[in-house]
Amino acid sequence: MADNDNFFEKVYEVAKQIPYGRVTSYGAIAKYLGAARSARMVGWAMNASHNRDDIPAHRVVNKAGLLTGKHHFEGTNLMQQLLESEGVKVKDNQIQNLAGHFWDPWKELGETL
Repeated sequence: MADNDNFFEKVYEVAKQIPYGRVTSYGAIAKYLGAARSARMVGWAMNASHNRDDIPAHRVVNKAGLLTGKHHFEGTNLMQQLLESEGVKVKDNQIQNLAGHFWDPWKELGETL
């Protein structure tokens, strides 16, 4: 369990750096952390972060820009509302103009944590 806790904390350190109005994917965070095949584990970390106000979990979506984690937020549309309040357009549970909003930790942060 300690290894998972450590991985989750690394995920949280990356997620905290996603800028306002931008999104990234589970896979992009996993790749940045040197665990490219661990996108699902990044999802588990995001799901476990909902009791923490310092983790912008709403900014992490799947590789197609789908709000796959939305059912983990209180209320039916909270994830969408949070994104839209930052200027990110969402239609049918999918980020519009994903390329324009996408933040790639590999490009933006440089060295892996």
